[in-house]
Amino acid sequence: MNLRRDVFQAIADPTRRAILILVASQSMTAGAIASNFDTARPTVSKHLQILTECELLHQEQNGREISYHINAKKMKEVSDFIEPFRNMWDDRFNKLESIMKTYQNKK
Repeated sequence: MNLRRDVFQAIADPTRRAILILVASQSMTAGAIASNFDTARPTVSKHLQILTECELLHQEQNGREISYHINAKKMKEVSDFIEPFRNMWDDRFNKLESIMKTYQNKK
């Protein structure tokens, strides 16, 4: 399947990140997800479509309802990609903190 959207474009939107946080703990229907936002349901549906196209969410048909649940494997791929950058910034902030402590002690 050729994805139309990039996963990082999908998670750049604060509403989509909020949806991922909601669905991370339990699967939810589109209506249940939409009830957590002050936007129209079609807007939330568009966000769900983007997250599904990027494979961050999976859809599961239960009778007439569609439940959305997190795709842990895809979220792990995103996390694995980001981890080296997180480590780099942690190292830089730790060095800065050390320099600042040294500077404060000299005062």
